[in-house]
Amino acid sequence: MKLIGMLDSPYVRRVAISLDLLGIEFEHDPLSVFSTFEAFSRVNPVVKAPTLLLDDGGVLMDSTLIIDYFESLSTPQSKLLPSQPQALAGALSRVGLALATCEKTVQIVYEHKLRPAEKVHQPWVERVTRQLLAACTELDKQWAAQASHGLRPDQAGVTSAVAWSFMQSMQPNVVKASDFPALNAHAARLEQTDLFKRYPIA
Repeated sequence: MKLIGMLDSPYVRRVAISLDLLGIEFEHDPLSVFSTFEAFSRVNPVVKAPTLLLDDGGVLMDSTLIIDYFESLSTPQSKLLPSQPQALAGALSRVGLALATCEKTVQIVYEHKLRPAEKVHQPWVERVTRQLLAACTELDKQWAAQASHGLRPDQAGVTSAVAWSFMQSMQPNVVKASDFPALNAHAARLEQTDLFKRYPIA
C-alpha cells in the first residue's frame, strides 16, 4: 500500500497519522502536485493529494474518504471516531471545523502564490480570512471545553492538530497563536509525540 503526496499538505499528513494510529502499514511516496505533476499524473491522472494505492491496485482519493474506508475496517477498540451519536457529533464538529480551516488557508495561499499580484481579489481574501478566523475561534472554544485529551488522539484530535500546524506554517501572521491558546496547546502537545514526529510537516 502506498500513500502519495507531501506531508506539508494537511490532508496527506492527517491520513498518514491516522493510518499509523489504526495500525495500517503503508509506504509513503512524497510526490508533489506542483513540482512532480507529471510523475503524480502517472500514478493518478487526477493528481489529487492524498492518493492511496491499495494492494489490490485500487485507488482512493480525498483524506476523509481514505480515513473512512479504514475506519470501517477497524475493530471497535481501534476506531478513531466514537460510536455513540452525541460523542460522534461532537467529534465530527471539530473535524469539520479543522478541515474548514485547512480549506480557507489553502485558498488564501493560492490567491497570493498562484495568482499574479495585480489580479489578487482583496474582497475575496478578506471574506476567506473572516471564515478562517471564525472556524479557528469556534475550534479553540471546543478544545478549551475538553476536560481530558486522553493518551491516544481520536480523529478530531489528529485533524485539529494537523490543521493548526499547517496554519502556523503558512499563515502565522493571520492566525496568531496567542489568539487561540487552547488549540495551540492541543497541537503543541501532539506535535511532541513520537507519532507526529514520524510525519513532520517539513
